[in-house]
Amino acid sequence: MARLTMLDPRGPTVPVPLNTTGKASFDDIYDRPDPRAYYERMFDLDYCIPELAKPIFQQQIREYRASARIATPTVLDIGCSYGVNAALLRLDTTIRDLAEHYAAAPDSDRVELIQRDRARLASLPSGSTDVRFLGMDAARPALDYAYEAGFLHDVVHVDLEASEPSDEQRALLASADLIVSTGCIGYVTEKTVTRAATAHPRKRPWMAHFVLRMFDFSPIAAELTALGYHTEQAPGLYEQRRFASEAEQAHVLNTLSDIGVDATGREDRGWLYANLYVSRPVPYPHAEPYHHTDTDTEDTH
Repeated sequence: MARLTMLDPRGPTVPVPLNTTGKASFDDIYDRPDPRAYYERMFDLDYCIPELAKPIFQQQIREYRASARIATPTVLDIGCSYGVNAALLRLDTTIRDLAEHYAAAPDSDRVELIQRDRARLASLPSGSTDVRFLGMDAARPALDYAYEAGFLHDVVHVDLEASEPSDEQRALLASADLIVSTGCIGYVTEKTVTRAATAHPRKRPWMAHFVLRMFDFSPIAAELTALGYHTEQAPGLYEQRRFASEAEQAHVLNTLSDIGVDATGREDRGWLYANLYVSRPVPYPHAEPYHHTDTDTEDTH
């Protein structure tokens, strides 16, 4: 695996490995006992896609609640890491706020950090979200923290690329009403998505996936179509984060060129961009296939 460095203007260079996709790998920060290193690194790179996804997920939750007449739907976040999407939605906050929240406690141990997070959640008004969050990830330390801190109501530690879920895991996955992701597609494939989608023998959850433009969503869409889904690519593009290095940018630009995606004014300006794909089972009672709203734009920043 190649190694390079990320220049941090506030300190020494930080080594960043490239993974097999050619993107910078941040595996080292997912195995920490708490999320301080995660938020520090992501904030340095202006990681923003969970914030851009937040109103989309809120829209999907509202529409599902109204359509299915379920007061408290369950959202499954694939590749949830430290429960970032759940934290943003439940606390109605930002990546900057979370980064500052953890940076303000450099001397706290893990137990103290968990107590701070649980106290913050406990201070929320009763029924402020009315959503149950289920997280799935291969990184056990990140999952454990998100669950113990209270961001996630339950977790599934499984690699669905490698195997079918156990009976216990399948029961948890089957509870999902909406499946979301903000960066795992490309690392996981149609195996993971279809195994999650078919965990329940009859119910098919709605889906909203933000997918980097360097990755092809069509194999997943084809499998979902075979399961009775209708998939739409929403208009506009969504920034994910700045490139961690010139080497990462060069590799991604080469990949985009190879697959015929024009990076002019986007990835060539230093940012990774994602498309949004929304999939819903058809026909679905009291629901129409996803149609974008006025909040969708050509480029979302």
